[in-house]
Amino acid sequence: MNVKIVDLVQGDLREEAWTLYSEAFAELNALAVQRHLMYRHEFDDVMDDPRVHKYLCLDDDDTVRGVSIYTNQLDAVPLISPPYFQRRWPEHFADKRIWYCGFVATQADTRAATAFGELVTAMYLTAAAQNGLIALDFCSRTDEVRRMARVVRLMLHRLSGDVKAQKIDEQQFWLYEFPAA
Repeated sequence: MNVKIVDLVQGDLREEAWTLYSEAFAELNALAVQRHLMYRHEFDDVMDDPRVHKYLCLDDDDTVRGVSIYTNQLDAVPLISPPYFQRRWPEHFADKRIWYCGFVATQADTRAATAFGELVTAMYLTAAAQNGLIALDFCSRTDEVRRMARVVRLMLHRLSGDVKAQKIDEQQFWLYEFPAA
């Protein structure tokens, strides 16, 4: 497998990426409060946005085994606050050395772990070359079931020899019920 980094994804490759992405995140829509699966038009907008790099993990026959999106232009990412990053890490922000990973999706087969590892490695190398920071998010269910915070931290530790991880924010969803009403 190899990782190809592109600014635009079009045609059959986009269809293949959409199928992989939508299959990877469809189940999560019923398990997490906040929607984790973009609508098709949102996905197309991201695939057309040159500010967002698309990382494609391709098999030897150019089959898409994984896809991720990654940018250091934080205003390209809906629902995050660039001023938050600017306030916390002003030098990194000014130098565009804060990278945001919008998602990582892999095919649900025996090669998923390899594809995930290849994508994480490629994104790490991009940020590390700039002495950058990497931000990402995942829901609490994904972290509970797949231990994503730990997995990503261990992967980055193996790549860098030293990594510091910190939870930078958390959103809670509450439900109030009135059984006697």
